[in-house]
Amino acid sequence: MYLKHFNLTERPFSITPDPRFLYMSSRHREALAHLLYGLGEGGGFVQLTGEVGTGKTTICRCLIEQVPGNVDIALVLNPKVTAEELIATVCDELGVEYPPEIHSIKTLTDILNRHLLDAHARGRRIVLIIDEAQNLSTEVLEQVRLLTNLETSTQKLLQIILIGQPELRDLLARDDMRQLAQRVTARYHLEPITRQETGAYIQHRLQVSGLTTDVFNSAALDHIQRLSGGIPRLINVLCDRSMLGAYVEGKSQIDKRIIKTAARELLPGKPDTPGTRRWLPLAVGGLAIMAIAAFYYRPWQPMDIRAALDVDAEVAPPSIPSTGPALAPAAGMAGARSAANQPPQGSGGSLQEESLAALLLDADASYYRHAWMALFAQWSVDLPADVKPDFCSFAMENGLRCLQGKGTWASLRHFDRPVILTLMAADGQQIPVTLQHLDRDSAELVLGGKLYRLPVAQLDRHWYGDFALLMQAAPAGSMYLKIGSSGADIGWLRTQLETIQGIDLSTDKPLYFDDGLHQQVLAFQRSRGLVPDGVVGQQTLIQLNSLSRRSGIPRLVGGVS
Repeated sequence: MYLKHFNLTERPFSITPDPRFLYMSSRHREALAHLLYGLGEGGGFVQLTGEVGTGKTTICRCLIEQVPGNVDIALVLNPKVTAEELIATVCDELGVEYPPEIHSIKTLTDILNRHLLDAHARGRRIVLIIDEAQNLSTEVLEQVRLLTNLETSTQKLLQIILIGQPELRDLLARDDMRQLAQRVTARYHLEPITRQETGAYIQHRLQVSGLTTDVFNSAALDHIQRLSGGIPRLINVLCDRSMLGAYVEGKSQIDKRIIKTAARELLPGKPDTPGTRRWLPLAVGGLAIMAIAAFYYRPWQPMDIRAALDVDAEVAPPSIPSTGPALAPAAGMAGARSAANQPPQGSGGSLQEESLAALLLDADASYYRHAWMALFAQWSVDLPADVKPDFCSFAMENGLRCLQGKGTWASLRHFDRPVILTLMAADGQQIPVTLQHLDRDSAELVLGGKLYRLPVAQLDRHWYGDFALLMQAAPAGSMYLKIGSSGADIGWLRTQLETIQGIDLSTDKPLYFDDGLHQQVLAFQRSRGLVPDGVVGQQTLIQLNSLSRRSGIPRLVGGVS
């Protein structure tokens, strides 16, 4: 109805899956990377959870498209079945024939096992994906666990991926599910996308539909983020209804008022009360809860909200701790970074687990600023005392960008940038610390302005994956480049790939992202262990900068480049 009004070729916010509209946020890339990593582990379970509408099905489709040619997929979409029906469904998915009169789990399992052994002998691997796995009964889950017992003397014959809503985590946390939970080799919880990603997500879908101008103003985008909570499906519903509202009013721009009207229409008769969990982000009471929760759980925010908003006193320069040498003040810039990169000296440089636990319990709101002072010092940037949260805005003023999310030690090593980790104290407080150097078994971190070295295994007991790091955008400021993009940063991208990959990408349109450049980006992403989507986003930019000749880039593993 509104297509002609906005000069669109098709509806941009349909909730039906269409690969042309795929937008992979940093969280979706991380989730897909975890699933791909889990597939390489050779057995056991891989677990992906997320709230309704966060994009789990999108991740599943991407995974299926990227599995190697020697992998066969069995996809179970309706898990509300008996144990016998589940095995029969797996056999059907894999094309395994069995007599229709068979009603024995043992017989079906034996037939499936023979097929798995034959596939293994032919060099093929079998992956079972179960969607909506939170609906599996206890009996069926136990049967699923038993399927992982199908193995040779050296290798599991079946890899299982469980995809479900947050209830799946609760289900596997039960005591009677511990045998299955212990076999999970990789797990990831898909969080909603950020405000910045929401804007990029909306613009991407509009561009695919033929619209290159901005339709939603900044206030509208802010409100969409608040109402949707960053859940893509809710973003689609809100945007679709808002564009319809703009068409009815004869408007070419969508503002906050139109978004509010659309939200009221989506919840008829319940404008001010929480609805079901699916609509919780759209309820006023839910908005307040989400605002507080988002503030606490963003890894770059302090533990105390009032302290975060009212930090006026200047943070004192770091002092020398009894367990390690001091971290130089951020005002020292290059000297501070050089000092921070030096390993602790003296016998007091290590930190025992009980000491770390005690330090975390003693932490206060000043640790937040100390963590960011240390992180900026790694980039030779002074963090003035009068700069208040959020520090990501300050980073942009200094040519840097924030990347935040959940990860593993492996992903941090892959980023190879100093990071702020959010550690959990015994009383539940979230304590930001700066991890500035990581060896194989030990880590150097700044905690409350003081530098310590301790075993990674001890640090791991308090870290649940939350991190924030600083990175460089492309020289002209781009953080997102794809086919059809143009400008100076495309020329920079060509030069980087030519140097790194030793190829010639000469063209009569050097500032245009064409198909040839897209193919080289795919090749680069595969060579660096990234999700090969052909889009130059945050993670690809980090790898390009790591391999470029740009100076002054601090490294987590390898020192300053």
